[in-house]
Amino acid sequence: MVAAEPAEITALDPKTKLTGQVIKTTLAGALVDINQTLPGVLHISQLSATPINKVEDVVSEGQTIVVWVRRVKKDRIELTMIEPLMYEWRELQPEMIVKGKVVRLESYGVFVDFGAEKPGLIHVSELARGYVKSPSEVVKEGDEVEVKILEVDRRKHQIRLSRKALQPEIIEEKPPQPVAKPPQNRKNRKQNKETEETPAVEQEPQITAMQAAWQEAVERSKDREKVQRPKTQKSISHEHEDILDRTLKKRITTDG
Repeated sequence: MVAAEPAEITALDPKTKLTGQVIKTTLAGALVDINQTLPGVLHISQLSATPINKVEDVVSEGQTIVVWVRRVKKDRIELTMIEPLMYEWRELQPEMIVKGKVVRLESYGVFVDFGAEKPGLIHVSELARGYVKSPSEVVKEGDEVEVKILEVDRRKHQIRLSRKALQPEIIEEKPPQPVAKPPQNRKNRKQNKETEETPAVEQEPQITAMQAAWQEAVERSKDREKVQRPKTQKSISHEHEDILDRTLKKRITTDG
């Protein structure tokens, strides 16, 4: 069986997760084969997050274990069995987008563990677009969420997060506003009243060519009657004068 070639040390970065085999235990810790050209060293303080008395209480020779790289030095690779934080305080910056799990709900918001030293807080106003009365309306404990870092207070060890910042903005369509009428002062009311009371002027109907010709003929007939009527009246007047004259002459003769 051909042994695997040792991996290049330069390929290892801090927090790199590896699987190795314990080849020796000592009072100070253990040596671990992680398939590298340099030995892996696991200090007793890095065996567990809680203090221990003996290395053999946690690991034994020949055991396969999961470790993470702490530091790479010239003569060794320092390891840890304590899972490192995904984000150190110095690595946290506003506007970063991270993923985490909801670990606690409160009336004012929820706490999300995303791999930092402490969980970050999403205030209830930053949970979703629109009004949220209670965090339980939006998320529940154990949910995986993606959030944006709003603020990092290293002195107070506080991290403010937002889930709303990664959601599209809701655009509300407003109904068309009615056109406002100008205020009615006394002068405007009087003018409006006069306008309402004034009857509409009826347009004269348009006449056809035949109707126009007929009206013209009627007008000509009237004009002729006006010309003939004075002659007739004058003739009648002369007859009356003759009759009156003869009557007077006859009466004078009879009287004489």
